[in-house]
Amino acid sequence: MRQRRLFTRTVTVAAAVGLGALALGGPALGAKSNRLALPGSAPSWVRSTGSVGSATSSTRLSYRVYLAPRGGLDALKQTALAVSTRGSASYRQFLTPAQFRARYMPSAATVASVRAWLASGGARVTRVESHRRYLVATSTVAAAEQLFGTSLKLYRHAGKVQRAPAANLSLPASMNGKVMGVTGLESVPAHVSPALTGPPLGFQNARPCSLFYGQVKATYKADFATPLPQFNGKTRVYAPCGYVPDQFRAAYEGDTDLTGQGESVGIVDAYAAKTILSDADRYSSLHGDPALGSNYSQLLPDAFTHSALCGPRGWAGEETLDVEAVHGMAPDAGIVFSAAASCLNSDIEDALARLVDQDTVSVISNSYGTPEEAETSGDVAAEESILLQAAIEGISVTFSSGDNGDEVLHTGIKQADYPASDPYATGVGGTSTAIGPSGALSWETGWGTHKYVLSSNGTSWLPYATPSYLYGAGGGFSSLFNRPAYQDCALTSGSRGVPDVAMDADPTTGMLIGETQIFPDGVHYGEFRIGGTSLASPLFAGMVALAIQNGGQVGLLNPTIYSQACNAQGTFTDVLPVHTGDGNVRVDYANGVDASNGLLYSIRTFNQDSSLRTTPGWDDVTGLGSPNNAFLTSFAP
Repeated sequence: MRQRRLFTRTVTVAAAVGLGALALGGPALGAKSNRLALPGSAPSWVRSTGSVGSATSSTRLSYRVYLAPRGGLDALKQTALAVSTRGSASYRQFLTPAQFRARYMPSAATVASVRAWLASGGARVTRVESHRRYLVATSTVAAAEQLFGTSLKLYRHAGKVQRAPAANLSLPASMNGKVMGVTGLESVPAHVSPALTGPPLGFQNARPCSLFYGQVKATYKADFATPLPQFNGKTRVYAPCGYVPDQFRAAYEGDTDLTGQGESVGIVDAYAAKTILSDADRYSSLHGDPALGSNYSQLLPDAFTHSALCGPRGWAGEETLDVEAVHGMAPDAGIVFSAAASCLNSDIEDALARLVDQDTVSVISNSYGTPEEAETSGDVAAEESILLQAAIEGISVTFSSGDNGDEVLHTGIKQADYPASDPYATGVGGTSTAIGPSGALSWETGWGTHKYVLSSNGTSWLPYATPSYLYGAGGGFSSLFNRPAYQDCALTSGSRGVPDVAMDADPTTGMLIGETQIFPDGVHYGEFRIGGTSLASPLFAGMVALAIQNGGQVGLLNPTIYSQACNAQGTFTDVLPVHTGDGNVRVDYANGVDASNGLLYSIRTFNQDSSLRTTPGWDDVTGLGSPNNAFLTSFAP
């Protein structure tokens, strides 16, 4: 079972409409075996990783068998695009969850047929998802190999021995139109323990820092007596302390009376921070915004699991960022937080599905994902079916595009991240953002950072490592999906391009957030600057809530935003390749909390994002650009 990783704590079957899969297709009947092949159902990395043995045949597995919606995924795709595309006869004719289930939910007869097939192969169905999305089944490895027509092997991958199918799965022809994917045949981490629900370890930003971009020149160290060297022949400025909501609202939203009143934003993360509401309310009070209070609600699973694998304390910071960023951009909007039981794909998908089934939010922000090579066709089918339901119900869904640029340094393969790369999601990339003293945008460029540290004698800046690239907005071109028709006007590649839009994500120009943490002197509230595309996605979701308040829901955002951008309607500000290689000075406490162990000085540069490049027009760092005040009125009929 794959796990999705969060994108921050950087304190730092082709459809007729042109949305096809390159590597992931629908089931295909094999001529020789008369079985139904499931292309892409084995992880792509098994092709280049030698097996170190076979899985023990008697080992018991638990896996999910995802049922195809009535009419198939293609029917959902066509409907999702039709209801989301202006000019379509069914534009904005969204369905309620009950109407969606009545039209598309797999039938009881389908469930019975799949259950009988599984039982005939020695598997036992332990659960049927409440809306018949999937069956949970258990069997031995040997039985699973017979059921799915493959062998399960052991591989040394990502530093540990993992179990995975050696080749793509197949199904008997009788399952045609009934099963669209299987997940869970890969290794599930063995160590499961109760989630650590306590607060995260403390962190604070050191001083000096700037209240707005460019306020404090980095001429001297914190003692204001010891000189700092110039960088590339120029005196730089100290990084912002962290922008607060009214700065973001001024920079992006401009002069508007929209506050999100009457709308709600959904947020999906793993686990749940116990102090989130009190922290968000305190943060809002300290920075002049209304309390979140009764506008906040949450959907929780029965229990939390896989804490050793997933790091609940890190997810607490993610939740805090998401909630406070959305609330900052749309202060009167409701927020519904849906907590996943863990960071495993299956649990994350369940949390997203809960929000879509409830249908009380108009936009959902998600700040997690994995490189595309980690996704199987089963994972994608499971996720995409939920995204399609959301669009058909009128719900917009955004995903962070990732924080590792083109992923080469982390995976050795140039690739985009999923689910941001899914054509039925809106991928949000990142910018480095300079907000001036009046709240106006001084400039913005693509987020991509090289890091330099102060030499031991304090007279020069040296690359902190080789290469000096540290992080940057994820993006690129998908290996899973063809270019969707809505992108035809913006790019020429035959592949789906990521991201679609961008907002501030650079941890050096990030947001100040507040949460309860564990400090040396006790557990208490503290504030610190944070970034990543995990910031960009909730910032954008907050602005989407304002646009929906003004003009109504549009479902899948992409047909609307590409049409607007390509017709020069001025709803997005093109992010340009400015300040490339420039940087500012960041000061950090060596121990993360206070000056007792000294201070660390570094230069963090702008617009140097792996092989990805910011260019005029659409690009693979910032997409169409950043939304502006005109975007807020762009959903009007």
